[in-house]
Amino acid sequence: MRKFYSTALVGVMASAALLTAGCGQGLLAGDTGSDEKKNEPIVLGMLIPQSGSEAAIGPYMSNAAQLAVDEINAKGGVLGRTLELKTADDACDPQSAAAGANKLVTAGIHVSIGGYCSGATLPTLPIFAKAGIPMIIPAANSQDLVDQKLKNVFLINGTGAQQAGAAAAWMAKDGATKVALMHDNTSYSKDIALRTQALVDEPGGPETAILEAVTPKESDYSANITKVLAKKPDYVYWTGYFQEGGLIARQLRQAGYTGKIMVGDGSVSPKLIEIAGPEAAAGLYATMTQTPDTLKGAENWIADYKKKFGTDPGPYSNQAYDAVRLAAEAVTKAGGTDGEKIISALEAIDGFPMFSGPLKFTPEHTLSTGGFQILVVKDGAFALQDALQ
Repeated sequence: MRKFYSTALVGVMASAALLTAGCGQGLLAGDTGSDEKKNEPIVLGMLIPQSGSEAAIGPYMSNAAQLAVDEINAKGGVLGRTLELKTADDACDPQSAAAGANKLVTAGIHVSIGGYCSGATLPTLPIFAKAGIPMIIPAANSQDLVDQKLKNVFLINGTGAQQAGAAAAWMAKDGATKVALMHDNTSYSKDIALRTQALVDEPGGPETAILEAVTPKESDYSANITKVLAKKPDYVYWTGYFQEGGLIARQLRQAGYTGKIMVGDGSVSPKLIEIAGPEAAAGLYATMTQTPDTLKGAENWIADYKKKFGTDPGPYSNQAYDAVRLAAEAVTKAGGTDGEKIISALEAIDGFPMFSGPLKFTPEHTLSTGGFQILVVKDGAFALQDALQ
């Protein structure tokens, strides 16, 4: 993390706020230049899990987004207009997500800045595309999202391919010989597992002992664990979400497994440690992009978040915060809320400062560098183990 976040961040937003006020409201109609539009807010929509098994993540993202909105508005807004945040619950469920996306479209949002679960985010892509709404996705990162090749979709979290690369590199570095890969058959989880398998099985590295799919939302994974342990792996990599990840970690230890356990970014949550229990979670590794706890120079930002919401930021807080800032920057560069112009502005971004470093999108609208690092559970919390630089 670069030091500009503790000092220059406010200046970045302030400079955007001081630009000449623009016009516009609807993406489909484009900017009209009418004076009455200037008094209407620029509306950002955020689909997040507010219910269901992943509901713990929702507040981290919506609170951080609201913090960014409030900071920008305090500096004069964007093009002389205030920002407004509207949220909707996707419950990490495809049907709920589609309903939430339609709700946000009806509410007249100008940019979507949500998306945590890839399987729930995927069906929202055509909804927002049809409405002409640019999407800045802060968390969901399955390659399936990229493979849709929609011009309005931009990912600011590292992709599944980048995460798999980090996982394979760390396991090889840590001396793994036989790796068990476990996933939940969702788009996000299976994608990472399969990509990791391909890298692990390359000559000179460890080998895949087993690729095991589990059924999510169950409470007993003993049958899966028995199959995994029969292959005698020295590393188990779970690529699904924290609810199942915590149970699997606990049940692996209860079954006598003494090897190493690693989880993907969907499992990086204090809830995983709570579910697994402190003994089972101790020493557990994770592949993850930057979190508030691992960011250098972000002390002031963390303090601001805690002062406003009475709690510490968590996983994907920083990405959600940056999604708002990036949306504001793109609207500023576009001179209004026309969807096509915002998309062009996002494609032209080069060096915009974010927690993950200066931003430049690839032609596929993904990060030029994934920024994945290795965390470890230490003293009951995730801490940085290896930045993989």
